[in-house]
Amino acid sequence: MLKIAYHPIYQHPLPDGHRFPMEKYDLLPKQLLHEGTCEEFNFFSPEIPDDEFIYKAHTPSYVKNLYTLNIERREARKIGFPLSEELVKRERIIADGTLKACDFALDYGVAMNIAGGTHHAFSNRGEAFCMLNDQAIGAHYLLSKPSMNKILVVDLDVHQGNGTAQIFQNNPQVFTFSMHGKSNYPFKKEKSDLDIALNDNCGDEDYLSILKETLPKLIQQQKPDFIFYLSGVDILATDKLGRLGCSVHACKKRDEYVINTCFKMGIPMEISMGGGYSPTIKTIIEAHANTFRIAQDTYF
Repeated sequence: MLKIAYHPIYQHPLPDGHRFPMEKYDLLPKQLLHEGTCEEFNFFSPEIPDDEFIYKAHTPSYVKNLYTLNIERREARKIGFPLSEELVKRERIIADGTLKACDFALDYGVAMNIAGGTHHAFSNRGEAFCMLNDQAIGAHYLLSKPSMNKILVVDLDVHQGNGTAQIFQNNPQVFTFSMHGKSNYPFKKEKSDLDIALNDNCGDEDYLSILKETLPKLIQQQKPDFIFYLSGVDILATDKLGRLGCSVHACKKRDEYVINTCFKMGIPMEISMGGGYSPTIKTIIEAHANTFRIAQDTYF
């Protein structure tokens, strides 16, 4: 059974004119239900989690300051959201969505979070709409289980997963792989275990060729017990914050390849949605919906 984390707080309203497309979190589940890809029972509602694994991914001082809204003004500006108790609550609930999705993935092979992919959250600070790193928190949770020895993060958002790279820079149990735009944010990049930086306007054929050349070898080398997949759709040529040249069709083929590879190798996976900033919301929803359709068709 495909299980998907969704909570109404995901679409927390922001001030008028804010460029982050919060409406996609409301429209995406509606689209999946409307077309019959999912039923109501596929969705589960995350809650405020226990802080144990948040504190493993983030420093106590940062978590305390975040929860009390005591972030220095300069650091708060880097986050990009106007901080509020409700927004911090949203971030914690997103993390719980990924934590619970980890358990569902162990049971069913795959599970998904309609939000998440907050890979710009460092151990000690937030950046670029990210305050708590949901997949890093999930990785720490999984590593607390005796059966989990190696985690692979496959980050295919157009932006490098700099926060995730920093959090796990000295942790040999988590291998971080980021394939992203070379000239895009963050302009000062961290060092993942494997970074592939793509040139501007990298198109369908080159993008998919590089991915297919890389992923199977990486899995064979690392032999992960679990894979986190960050499936940002900001690789599209239409994306306002991306600089690549991929079509919606290629984005779908990317998801098919990653999901099918994990399925064939019997490696459980959690998928968080990540970014998507095309000017037409229909384009964003279609690209994200493809990820859910593929997971449903592949596993169930």
